[in-house]
Amino acid sequence: MFTTRPTLQGTFGMVSSTHWLASQSAMAVLERGGNAFDAAVTAGFVLHVVEPHLNGPAGDVPIILAPAGGEVRVLCGQGPAPAGATIEHYRGLGLDLVPGTGPLAAVVPGAFDAWLTLLRDHGTFELAEVLAYAIGYAEHGHPAVERIGAAVESVRELFETEWTSSAEIYLPGGRSPAPGALLRNPALAATWCRVLREAGATTGSREGRIDAARRVWREGFIGEAIAAHAATPAMDSSGERHAGVLTGEDLAGWSAGYEEPVRYEWRGWTVCKAGPWSQGPVLPQQLALLDDGIDADTYGTPEYLHTLIEGSKLAMADREAWYGDAAPVPLDELLSAGYNAERRALIGASASHELRPGSPGGRTPGLSALAGRTADELPQAPGAISGVGEPTVARTGETRGDTCHVDVVDRWGNMVSATPSGGWLQSSPVIPGLGFPLGTRLQMTWLEEGLPSSLTPGRRPRTTLSPSLALRGGEPVLAFGTPGGDQQDQWQLHFFLAAALRPAVRGGLDLQGAIDAPNWHQDSFPSSFYPRGTQPGSVTVEGRFGEATVAELRRRGHLVAVAEPWSVGRLCAVARDPESGTLSAAANPRGMQGYAVGR
Repeated sequence: MFTTRPTLQGTFGMVSSTHWLASQSAMAVLERGGNAFDAAVTAGFVLHVVEPHLNGPAGDVPIILAPAGGEVRVLCGQGPAPAGATIEHYRGLGLDLVPGTGPLAAVVPGAFDAWLTLLRDHGTFELAEVLAYAIGYAEHGHPAVERIGAAVESVRELFETEWTSSAEIYLPGGRSPAPGALLRNPALAATWCRVLREAGATTGSREGRIDAARRVWREGFIGEAIAAHAATPAMDSSGERHAGVLTGEDLAGWSAGYEEPVRYEWRGWTVCKAGPWSQGPVLPQQLALLDDGIDADTYGTPEYLHTLIEGSKLAMADREAWYGDAAPVPLDELLSAGYNAERRALIGASASHELRPGSPGGRTPGLSALAGRTADELPQAPGAISGVGEPTVARTGETRGDTCHVDVVDRWGNMVSATPSGGWLQSSPVIPGLGFPLGTRLQMTWLEEGLPSSLTPGRRPRTTLSPSLALRGGEPVLAFGTPGGDQQDQWQLHFFLAAALRPAVRGGLDLQGAIDAPNWHQDSFPSSFYPRGTQPGSVTVEGRFGEATVAELRRRGHLVAVAEPWSVGRLCAVARDPESGTLSAAANPRGMQGYAVGR
């Protein structure tokens, strides 16, 4: 099969991420004797600098890690709603949705504390060693990728008239960053240097210095600046200026923590995901809905695609009705064989255009009164740009951008998968003096009582971020993930099946072939992003599927949009063969940013 690049193979270490500078910085750490966790943290901080339109240190990051010889764990870097984030407060402001931008949408930032917790507990390097790469790119500059400038240009007026602290960094000399031009963020570099100075004054262990840095974030100069900034009214996507509700007490009272992963057995694989506070269980639900007819012989046929699309609709409908952190989730029943046999019977020969959540254990599904609104019924600013499952920008509708991803495996067998996002430059004004904005994950909650994803103080919004790790015979074999908002677990399904069902290459999984294979996604469910619209029956496929496949899908009733040939899906992946110790990696060629490195 044609692939854009080879699947890399070696025995020393492998990294795959959504930006080549993050991949190579992580590889440099491996070369210096660091392990997979040191490398992943390095990549995470570099991604904050080189992909600021996709993530930032005040954003979010779920991490799945498999220490060599240890148990798979989830490290939750998704902060909760602040104590003052009540439905009554937002309704009292005349809102029926949490804005997609600005301080009202801010949760307790999770990314920084999660990365440092990973480094403390599983890494070997000092914080100064892993931060050096990000500090260097922030201080001295990095060649801006094309989409940074496009994102900034889409919010130019907002930056110039309202979010002037953002203009200071992202409109140098009044111009958006040109592709390849060096983009600097000296304020962010100075922030990290001050953190290191203050934490370095702590005597004692490496772990003690990392914890000191965490305290600086929560309670020191960073925490103070975040709290003051959140209380300052700013223009948001409602078209009005609002102050946020995030306080210093919220910051001081939260830290990243470990959880057991959701595990699902499928044909000899054990797929591990974050819990239903994320959309992670959507991937195993889609697998549970498949029957024995899905195999290598049917892979890629119109019938195969139709089955996957219709199963995805059922799983995403259950996500909308049942997933969240504000109420118990009947996950065992949602993943049970009996429940999915009943749900599988709903997949017919024609496309469904309805949102059809199930009733596990006879329970009544709960949906927001706003969940069924289509594009024609949504509040739209003049000149809004349509975007699918991607962060919004105040007063201009939606813009392209979303999320990052990194996977690492080292020579000792440590493996990690992480999906950092949030705190985009388009999400909220840059905090003066710190060089980064707040995140806007609260837009994924509903301002209605009694739903699993209702806005609830102290509870996590249901995030779309969804890294994956898979085992065979109890041994970690594959780490993978993708940007893409609501599409993440749809794109990952197609990738995972391609890797699991198709012939291997050179004794390992055909990772690059699985990533390069033409992909698809459907949008027949409420978007997680403001203004939360749905597109019943809509399916987007890459043009490489061919006219005959598109025609058959349309004959079955799918509303097919044919995208550019290389535009759908942005997977990263690393793998390890437990028997030989051979390591593999591959990365997405779409967008001309993702790269795998290794030896």
